[in-house]
Amino acid sequence: MTAISNTRMPTLFVPHGAGPCFFMDWNPPTAWNHMAEFLKNVANTLPARPTAIVLVSAHWLDPVFSVTSGPQPELIYDYHGFPEHTYELRYPAPGEPQLAARIAGLLGQAQQPAQENPLRGFDHGMFIPLMLMFPDADIPVVQLSLRHDLDPQAHLDAGRALAALRDDGVLIVGSGMSFHNMRGYGDPRFGPISEEFDRWLVQAVESIPQQREQALADWVQAPSARLCHPPRAEEHLLPLMLVAGAAGESAGQCIFTDRVMETTLSAFRFG
Repeated sequence: MTAISNTRMPTLFVPHGAGPCFFMDWNPPTAWNHMAEFLKNVANTLPARPTAIVLVSAHWLDPVFSVTSGPQPELIYDYHGFPEHTYELRYPAPGEPQLAARIAGLLGQAQQPAQENPLRGFDHGMFIPLMLMFPDADIPVVQLSLRHDLDPQAHLDAGRALAALRDDGVLIVGSGMSFHNMRGYGDPRFGPISEEFDRWLVQAVESIPQQREQALADWVQAPSARLCHPPRAEEHLLPLMLVAGAAGESAGQCIFTDRVMETTLSAFRFG
């Protein structure tokens, strides 16, 4: 059972990089260094050690919101063509079945159908960033899916339903990428395109909560939105909506920005 804490946790949206990029050679060698250092320092910015982590991954979509409910989920190496050693990475964090049941219950009470999945493992949207953020793998983790219709308002609403978990010391993390057009990575023409969208995204996140939610719900109207997240491929942005919903009235801020593979990538914190 997740321990009760008197410390309210923030919510976070973090970039998880490209596959197992932090654990292999890259060209240029320093491409992911700043992002890796950011992720390694996240735990030091929190008010306390989390009692548990709810990780919303861009790499799990289901018809309804789903949560891992096994006591010891296995890892899913859902990346392809990378060095052999990256398929031997380990992150033996325990699951938390009771927390999974609570999440499903909170979503159901908010008219957001949800289901527990005792067989689903942890995908690389979970274990790659958490290997840097919490390398000891000793904090229970429950992974939460996106809904495959990618409705931004539904994800904002789902996050709002889970906001109470923060008061129990649970850290809610959205794992994705603020820019995710596979054709754009490495293309200098996408530098100004990604910058334009990133400026809009920072302004939206840092708006007052009511304006923030409206802007994020209508994100497709943002400058260069569909060049940064093509239609039906915005799953890497949607974890931001869920953690923004869980933020409630907490203020949002951009806490990291970097230029990687010719594109601008950012991370955000609420509370």
